[in-house]
Amino acid sequence: MAELPLPRYSVTSLNRAVASLLERGFAPRFLLDATVSRPQVRKGHLWMELVDESASISGVVWSSQLAKLSFQPAEGDGVVVVGKLNFWATRANLCVQILDLRPSLSSVLRRFERVRDRLAPEGLFDASRKRPLPDTPACIALLTSVPSSALADMLRTAAERWPATRVLVVPIPVQGNAEEQIATALERLCARVGTLGVEAIVLARGGGNREDLAVFDGEQLARCIAAAPVPVVSGIGHEDDTTIADLVADYRAATPTAALVALLPDRRQAAPALQQLRRHLAQVVGLRLQAERQQLGRRLERLALLHPRGQLERRRQDLERSRVLLQALSPQHALERGFSLVRTADGGLVRSTAQLHPGDSVLLTLADGRAEAVVAQVETTSGKRLGQS
Repeated sequence: MAELPLPRYSVTSLNRAVASLLERGFAPRFLLDATVSRPQVRKGHLWMELVDESASISGVVWSSQLAKLSFQPAEGDGVVVVGKLNFWATRANLCVQILDLRPSLSSVLRRFERVRDRLAPEGLFDASRKRPLPDTPACIALLTSVPSSALADMLRTAAERWPATRVLVVPIPVQGNAEEQIATALERLCARVGTLGVEAIVLARGGGNREDLAVFDGEQLARCIAAAPVPVVSGIGHEDDTTIADLVADYRAATPTAALVALLPDRRQAAPALQQLRRHLAQVVGLRLQAERQQLGRRLERLALLHPRGQLERRRQDLERSRVLLQALSPQHALERGFSLVRTADGGLVRSTAQLHPGDSVLLTLADGRAEAVVAQVETTSGKRLGQS
């Protein structure tokens, strides 16, 4: 059997054939797990080596794409790359064109552990420094992405549970290289909590990959949370996600909605107690009003007593009673009732039979005049007659 002739290429045609083969046989975009080595910016482009345990390949982020990245890796960072192959036929050079990249889970967890180990000795995670949440806050602040489903859920929960609480929304980025922006927004809010009346702060982000939550693992943000003048509630990611911000916060909620549930009372559960308190207040107010009315009545009576017209009337009544009493006690009144006054000839008032003797002249004073008389006989109450032997 005759052997087939070997294909023959020029360098250019060979490279073009390889390029054509790659274009037909390889996905236009792919995910690549790698570790970054020797990242450096040259002429505005970010070049790096993407390596694993046994191989490496060059990678590049063109300058037009570099500004759009939310994460720029450092030496040794684990990353997940969204990329495509670039093959330069003129030099047979193969490279990964990086369209997007984010830290890998292993890289995120290593950073989490580094920050945790640095802050733990300072006591920032201790339960003793965590402050209790207010019972019924008048105003709370929500730091989260706007708009977002997490914000919509939190606002709905706040309206359902305790609509009396005023909710202040502070927009922040919640992923990518945004730690400094979040920390700055939190610092500005903390400087105005007294003016705004904010009693608690909620730092929230909806669910996502653990890598997306890496922005909440930063040391700068952790120190801002620890320095906040009011309690901070974290509601970041899912229940099984834990970030540095969760460890520093005064209360860690499983989700953004759970943060509002922990912070605000349930009006349906509070309604019976409020009704009872309302009845008690009504009774207290009623008793107080009754006491005030009685006191007001007494004061009106006292004021009426102190009025000049009333005082004059009472004085007239007193004088009238005195006049009647004097009239009843006057000798003339006794005379009008049939009594008379007996005086001796020299005008002395006769008070006893011992002052009289038969034949004495006496003067009788009656109600309507006087009369002269001569004592014919004197008899005491014992029946003894004077002037007889």
